[in-house]
Amino acid sequence: MSLDDLYREVILDHYKNPRNKRPGPEGALTSTLNNPLCGDEITVFARVEDGKVTEVTYQGQGCSISQASASMLTEAVGGTEVEEAGELARKFRGMMAGEVDPSEDEFGDLIALKGVVKYPIRIKCAVLAWDVLQEALRGEGSAAGGASH
Repeated sequence: MSLDDLYREVILDHYKNPRNKRPGPEGALTSTLNNPLCGDEITVFARVEDGKVTEVTYQGQGCSISQASASMLTEAVGGTEVEEAGELARKFRGMMAGEVDPSEDEFGDLIALKGVVKYPIRIKCAVLAWDVLQEALRGEGSAAGGASH
């Protein structure tokens, strides 16, 4: 099996068996964005306590790339410091722009999305969840079950 085939399998696994795809916990920071070109829509819920992202979930619909990326995001940033989550989002965006060549140790399953760079129209699909996460962590969304920020 080639590396590209392996990466495709990882993406399909996250798409068919999404991790943490459910409504967010009460009081989580939340934001929603969509990609009208593809029909992708993602809402990210991030519970933050003492500067740490303690839980991340998402809901949404769209193509396999956007949904797999959201699933991978929840596993990658859950349990990290807010600053670490923001830095990973910046590095992920850099990988999608072809500016960052991450290691598998650093990126884990996210490395599977590296091949999306070959398809510029799909890059927005891959980064959508990450943009939503950053917006939520900046407090530009709202609190789940609560008032807007």
